Amino acid sequence: MPELPEVEVVRRGLAQWVIGREIASAEVLHPRAIRRHVPGADEFTARLKGRAVLSAERRGKYLWLPLSGAGEALMAHLGMSGQLLVVEPDSPLEKHLRVRLRFEDGGPDLRFVDQRTFGHVMLSPLVGGVPEPISHIAPDPFEAAFDEGEFTRRLRAKRTEIKRALLDQSLISGVGNIYADEALWMARLHWARPTETLTRPKVGELVTAVRAVMGAALQQGGTSFDSLYVNVNGESGYFERSLEVYGRRDLPCSRCGTAIRREAFMNRSSYSCPRCQRRSR
Repeated sequence: MPELPEVEVVRRGLAQWVIGREIASAEVLHPRAIRRHVPGADEFTARLKGRAVLSAERRGKYLWLPLSGAGEALMAHLGMSGQLLVVEPDSPLEKHLRVRLRFEDGGPDLRFVDQRTFGHVMLSPLVGGVPEPISHIAPDPFEAAFDEGEFTRRLRAKRTEIKRALLDQSLISGVGNIYADEALWMARLHWARPTETLTRPKVGELVTAVRAVMGAALQQGGTSFDSLYVNVNGESGYFERSLEVYGRRDLPCSRCGTAIRREAFMNRSSYSCPRCQRRSR
């Protein structure tokens, strides 16, 4: 699933291509794509017509486009395979096209393509500048609203494994399985380390590692393991080449040469170096 760097790459593309443009029409080609927009497709398309896109925003793994008018936004979550593509209007329709926006200027469409249909788009009122359905999730580590002191306090009070805490979107948003593993490797922490055992300086090191790893991924367009994650122009990211532990089972750690291990974690995998990231007894 796309994590913060991948979603930020898409947000930047949207900011370049759709801000200031007026929506001429919207078309829903698959009802599951707007399943969380309760009033349905007709109401969805009618409310979008004539609205201008004011900006492109992100919190964690969610994107939204604030619209002119009634203080609301078009919100998107990409799910496992969602893509927001900027495409010339006369381009052939994609096989898995779910929602299509056309603009009054006759320029490129904005198309939501989603092979597995786990993603969705919806219209939502804004609460403090954030869509109401995600107003409860925590700021991500790149937001000005992210309070490192408060994060440290809440993290140490969680009394859980550090990786579980990093994936808790009510504590810190935007971090998923890939970047959690990479940040923990950088901070030399085992994923099962109890949060209550972390000192404040060590939490600071972890936050620095999270920002460093995701910042590096952002510079390389994110991580693409297959063709399902692309930017608005359909291009893949290449941070996969820079991963230190994720997906590198049995390959040598670049820091000490020990073979990277894979362990089961929450019905998925966790990767770490047995020497650099020793498990607490």
